[in-house]
Amino acid sequence: MRSIWKGHIRFSLVTIPIRIYNAVDTQETIRFNQLHKEDNGAVGYDKKCKKCGKALSAEEIVKGYQFEPEQYVIVSPEDLEKIKLKSTKVIEIEGFIDASEVHPTLYESPYFAGPDGPVAAKTYSLLAQTLQASGRVGIGKVVLRDREEVVLIAPQEGGLLLYKLRNPEELRKISDVPQLEKVDPSKDELKLSISLVESMSADLKDIDLKDRYRDALREMIEAKVAGKQVVTVQEEEKPVIDIMTALKQSIENTKAQKKPMEKAKGAKKEAAVEAKPAKPKRQVA
Repeated sequence: MRSIWKGHIRFSLVTIPIRIYNAVDTQETIRFNQLHKEDNGAVGYDKKCKKCGKALSAEEIVKGYQFEPEQYVIVSPEDLEKIKLKSTKVIEIEGFIDASEVHPTLYESPYFAGPDGPVAAKTYSLLAQTLQASGRVGIGKVVLRDREEVVLIAPQEGGLLLYKLRNPEELRKISDVPQLEKVDPSKDELKLSISLVESMSADLKDIDLKDRYRDALREMIEAKVAGKQVVTVQEEEKPVIDIMTALKQSIENTKAQKKPMEKAKGAKKEAAVEAKPAKPKRQVA
């Protein structure tokens, strides 16, 4: 497993060298490429103006923030440079909170955090066990790619799991969902419903969580590959300046294509002779 980030976790006077790893196996994700139907060429992203239809160069594209419908304020690279934060290699823990305080909607992609070297292993293990015993998680900040990110550090199976957290202000309220009304069931209905849920109680490890569509899609792709139903995009041949070289190569290619055909005809003829039934010999009485 290859690390994607190297730095430190720091809280108070304690510093732990760590490495960050992807917790999600991206190789399991099946991605498709868009191809031109006629020649199987790759389809690129065509940058065109939706208003006038003109194809734009990079110099003709600016960033704009829409503050009213069809009203934008232009933000230049110089404006962004003024507020850019310097990336750091330190995750500063601001505090430790109860894990139940973090709403599930705040979690983004998970990452594994591991100790960076044998010297860090002891302190790393101490933090993991402390979080596990206390039921708390660490909330901190780190600057990545000019932006400050809020992260959560939680214990998992003797190690540390790291999540990037969403800003709570970005989340909508569930109370804004249309037609969301509380309808009180009868006591008998609630009792039967609870009984049904309890009868269906199970452990997560016993529930089938396989993505059947992905598995079927992978099987279909593998079957196509095995059946040679594969599309290969050939690179365009570079123009040959020397005409004599081009002519000689063309003649050699033509001869190479004819030889297998002549052999095949000869083999076919010999096979026909062998397959021809022999005349029966006359028996002498």
